[in-house]
Amino acid sequence: MPLVAHNALPTFDRLRRDGITVLSTERAANQEIRELHVGLLNMMPDAALEATERQFYRLVGESNPIAQFYMHPFTLPNLPRGEAAQSHIAQYYESFDAIREKGLDALIITGANVTHSDLADEPFWQPLIEVIDWAWDNVTSTLCSCLATHAVMQFRHGQARIMQPRKIWGVFEHRVTDARHPLVADVNTRFDVPHSRWNDISRTQFEAAGVKVLVESAEAGVHMAVSGDGLRTVFFQGHPEYDTVSLLKEYKRDLMLAAAGKLPAFPPFPERYFSRQAQALLAEFGNRTQAGETLTFPEAQVLPLLDNTWHDTAEGVVGNWIGCVYQVTHRERGLPFMPGIDPNNPLGLA
Repeated sequence: MPLVAHNALPTFDRLRRDGITVLSTERAANQEIRELHVGLLNMMPDAALEATERQFYRLVGESNPIAQFYMHPFTLPNLPRGEAAQSHIAQYYESFDAIREKGLDALIITGANVTHSDLADEPFWQPLIEVIDWAWDNVTSTLCSCLATHAVMQFRHGQARIMQPRKIWGVFEHRVTDARHPLVADVNTRFDVPHSRWNDISRTQFEAAGVKVLVESAEAGVHMAVSGDGLRTVFFQGHPEYDTVSLLKEYKRDLMLAAAGKLPAFPPFPERYFSRQAQALLAEFGNRTQAGETLTFPEAQVLPLLDNTWHDTAEGVVGNWIGCVYQVTHRERGLPFMPGIDPNNPLGLA
């Protein structure tokens, strides 16, 4: 069912233009459909703040026909923000205190930019731990994206991420490693996921923490895992929420920094993302820029050459996650279950 625009967040208008169904609060009040309240702890830097809203709101809004979704965005005060982002947050975001008082059914925690090798040295570490601790005791399920996965694994399980010799960057093929789990029910057994990270938590580390690996790549490592209870914490190391253009924007950022002399070399192409024609266009731009020419980045020429090979599966996985949350919260609230669901084992776990 649709998202509910319970505030004036501009993301709702953007999603409507993209064809996503968004209800007004008046229309939502007339629906005899269960509400689910989903928090979004958005820790992304200013340039990606609103895009990250759209990406996760879209996945939740497309995910499940049995609920209507009230999204509750918030952030951490310790993250550096520019004036425009501060204004956006002040106008549209909620405080953690208000969210904690009202409660959530589910929570999504995004990644963040870091400046220290040890996450515990980041200024946002203690406020993030406060959210993670509260969610563990009060939220049915928390979905952790990338940096959030690394933070939970370090804080709760003592497994610190490991810096890799090269960036795990691109669109990688993955396989489901446990098709019996409801979080991966009815999704392709082999599918793509974008990654963009320098650090990794290995399968060995997840398993040492009692965390079940569900999706893995031979090249990019573990993408998806779940806490031992089956649902309380869902871990992503990849970025299935990414738009088709997201890796292009990252590449453009690094290429322009290199052209300005702020990086030592031009970035490599993300794996399995650019076609040969796109690579040729970008290589020509880089070479001519390096030779001193002033050119416009060929984004308009590259965009039609990009393929999205991950969104459908991402939608399926998030739909499964929302469905699991729905069933568990039904049990906790004593509500009637859909036919065929065992109230004592709503996830169908052995």
